[in-house]
Amino acid sequence: MSNGFGTAVSLKKISKTFKAGDEKVNILNKANLEIKEGETFAITGESGTGKSTLLHIIGTLLKPDSGEVGYFENPNIYDLSDAKLSEFRNYNIGFVFQFHYLLNEFSCIENVAMPLYIRNEPKSKALKTAKDYLCEMGLENRLYFKPYMLSGGEQQRTAVARALVCSPKVILMDEPTGNLDTGHAERLHDIIINLNKKYGKTLVIVTHDKGFSDMMDHKIRITSGIIEYIN
Repeated sequence: MSNGFGTAVSLKKISKTFKAGDEKVNILNKANLEIKEGETFAITGESGTGKSTLLHIIGTLLKPDSGEVGYFENPNIYDLSDAKLSEFRNYNIGFVFQFHYLLNEFSCIENVAMPLYIRNEPKSKALKTAKDYLCEMGLENRLYFKPYMLSGGEQQRTAVARALVCSPKVILMDEPTGNLDTGHAERLHDIIINLNKKYGKTLVIVTHDKGFSDMMDHKIRITSGIIEYIN
């Protein structure tokens, strides 16, 4: 649900090519996209069309060959130094991937607190914030479990809590329910949609799940390197 605020992310004439042996594959070709604050977007389409590439470019994890990625008042985020870009990412963007990437040697609460440790938050404050988000995910009885002790759905909810712990304005997710059974997937869908309704988070989600993508404000796909709106 759009809240009528300004632009969160803008892509202008983004191009990205990969080499596959001697062949060049054009994933994005002068593609444009504007995402307003508080909007929800689903990136859909067949495998190999560039959905994850687009998400990684939006998330500043992959630099385009040409074009500009704007965030809020910054017309091109890639003008920042690597250190400043990392700092911007830590404060403004939360990531959730298909695999949870939790560290098995640490408890759930420690995993969720990690981004705050990177920000040099005091340990007690970081753990308190991590606990609050885990409780919101319904994991109050799993705070001190190691990730391998959790179900797949619980692992992904922990990963969502970790993505939220720094209060980012933009949440990016790559097939967040792709490895879950129907029941766990539907519960996580509801949690994710509530992030937008309750907190006004801007959501951009790669998904093959039509039911999930239908819950978003906008559905887009990449066709011949161009970003198209489906609805």
